Amino acid sequence: MARIWDISQTLRAGLPVWPGDTAFEIERTWALEGDCPVNVSKLTLSTHSGAHGDAPLHYDADGDAIDAVDLAVYCGPCRLIDARHAKGAIEAKDVSPSLYARCERVLFRTYDTFPRDRWDSDFTAISADLIKKMALAGVKLVGTDAASLDPEDSKTLDAHNAVRRAGMRILEGLVFDGVPDGDYELIALPLKIAGADAAPVRAILRELP
Repeated sequence: MARIWDISQTLRAGLPVWPGDTAFEIERTWALEGDCPVNVSKLTLSTHSGAHGDAPLHYDADGDAIDAVDLAVYCGPCRLIDARHAKGAIEAKDVSPSLYARCERVLFRTYDTFPRDRWDSDFTAISADLIKKMALAGVKLVGTDAASLDPEDSKTLDAHNAVRRAGMRILEGLVFDGVPDGDYELIALPLKIAGADAAPVRAILRELP
């Protein structure tokens, strides 16, 4: 049986979120006790909680919401690239073009150990120039273990806009602890939330035959 790596964050109370964004909460509304036969809970969360896919609507007022995106790009062969040596942002010089040539899905690891219990404002972004070069090479999806493709204080969102112009898709907040770099099958389907600018994903990497 092919090995599976779960590269999702656990959605839970205390989950680190973008400063000012909605904290994750789960509240039991019905309890399995007395004459109630089931447990039922209420969730409060951001569309960008944990591992998630950004919809074009997140960075383009006329872009598709997450329920309208083509799911095919979120499933299929991918390459995980170790970019822990990059500083500030992953630049084109940090990544050999041969690593993303003929790859439709490229994921970048930037953390030695993912910061599960704290928000990291100093995460490693991805440069717009690298996004452009990957798009020219045929990349259709870019993923990262960082909180965003762009720095936390960015107002221009250069990397997101490079993705928009190329028609690519984005995954953020993935977890690659213990996963060797290399080729895998990616499955990371966003929840089908009408009109949403993003949605959490249960993301896995599956060992290729």
